[in-house]
Amino acid sequence: MEQLNVIAICLDTFRADIIGPDAPLAHVQTPNLDKLAAEAVVFERAFGEGQPTLQTRRSYFSGRRSFPWRYNFDRRGLWHHNPGWHKIPPEQDTLAELLLSRGYYTGLIADTYHMFKPTTNFSRGFVSYDFLRGQESDNWQPIDPHEAVASLAPHVRDPEQWRRYGTLVQYLANQRGRRGEEDYQCARVFRRAAEWLRQARNNGPFFLWVDSFDPHEPWDPPRNYADRYYGGDGWRGLDFILPGAGGGMTAEEKERVRALYFGEVSFVDRWVGHMLQEIEKLGLFENTVVLLLSDHGTEVMDHGRFGKGAGHMHPYNTRINFMVRHPAGPRGLRLRPFVQTHDLVPTLLSLLDLPPAPTDGQDAWRFVRDPAQPGRNHIVGGWADFSGGVTGGRASVRTDEWNYVVTCHAQDPGPELYHLPSDPGEDRNVVAEHPEIAARLRTHVEELIGNRLPVRFQENSDPGPSPIGEYLGATRQRVGTL
Repeated sequence: MEQLNVIAICLDTFRADIIGPDAPLAHVQTPNLDKLAAEAVVFERAFGEGQPTLQTRRSYFSGRRSFPWRYNFDRRGLWHHNPGWHKIPPEQDTLAELLLSRGYYTGLIADTYHMFKPTTNFSRGFVSYDFLRGQESDNWQPIDPHEAVASLAPHVRDPEQWRRYGTLVQYLANQRGRRGEEDYQCARVFRRAAEWLRQARNNGPFFLWVDSFDPHEPWDPPRNYADRYYGGDGWRGLDFILPGAGGGMTAEEKERVRALYFGEVSFVDRWVGHMLQEIEKLGLFENTVVLLLSDHGTEVMDHGRFGKGAGHMHPYNTRINFMVRHPAGPRGLRLRPFVQTHDLVPTLLSLLDLPPAPTDGQDAWRFVRDPAQPGRNHIVGGWADFSGGVTGGRASVRTDEWNYVVTCHAQDPGPELYHLPSDPGEDRNVVAEHPEIAARLRTHVEELIGNRLPVRFQENSDPGPSPIGEYLGATRQRVGTL
């Protein structure tokens, strides 16, 4: 029997409530991903176990939990330096290494720049890899002060104070050579992935991981994509493509920011579609498993704000896309058991009929073989805390009925408890009304950590700005505006 190929598509900050006709945000146009989901097995209750960006990918690649944060590797020179932002431990095999050892030709196409920082080593096991530079604060292109003011003008109220906006200044410098749609980051990623498939398809079986940092901020799609959702009648205001740079936004400006995110999602869908069309053209759907994954979501004013973080461990942030299109089907199957990121390795090895490997995860494909299989009665996820050098972060325990959230370190602002049947939006914290339930769910975090809360993990946080942020911070006081 011919060994199946694998193509995994990982999207950053792509909410899990967008894809599909019945999704809460189904008005966001994603025709290519809707079609893929209709042909796939969709795990509707998939959540991260350790988030955000790099932590999730380490979990995907290794099949091991990232949370609780227990490693203490040298991260000097890295940004972020916070818990979990480090390499895959050398004793842990990666998915690419496992498949490579079983005869797979392995490839990585990505613009998620955190994966390629010195010492992170996420390219382990890939025969070929391509890092497409330029996302967010990837310290790639040099900045020019005069250009910075002009490039910031459409996106902030005070562009002359350009030294306040290190991430945005760096991003705009990185994008200075853009001429049309095909030059945008996600278009470059999926065009390159399609080219890789044309070049490498005869090296079967193959494993290709395609990692798009979009729709992560900056939410910077071609203007017409955002205009579909707000401002299409002639928006003349600022486009706060980095929402954190838009303090004091008006109601109209907030709607425009929502439109920027939705437009970015639709733009990503358009270019995922480009690669999916190439898969179809090459006849690869007949012998290839195609996965769609994500690392976390983001808030678009769901609870009155934009963004994501340890302080908001709700489904719009913590739920992920996890869908698998197998050549033999089934098609359009939606499953409700809890699935987490560290389940990917055992799931893939199982459906490829390959020997298992040591992991912390479980085979989610068993629910396809037998939907009556018992699943987890709860899951625990953690989110790294970026604030003040704290080495704890926050944890969530999710069951069919409850979501319990607690800060792991001593500076706990107060736990949260949400009753999901009566409050699916997780708007009302009822922890004071159900202390016995909170105490019971808290024990799941303590059992995973192996210690009573509060606790500080052995992993040291070394907070600091990115190189561009450090430079601009150091020069802000001694250099006036242009």
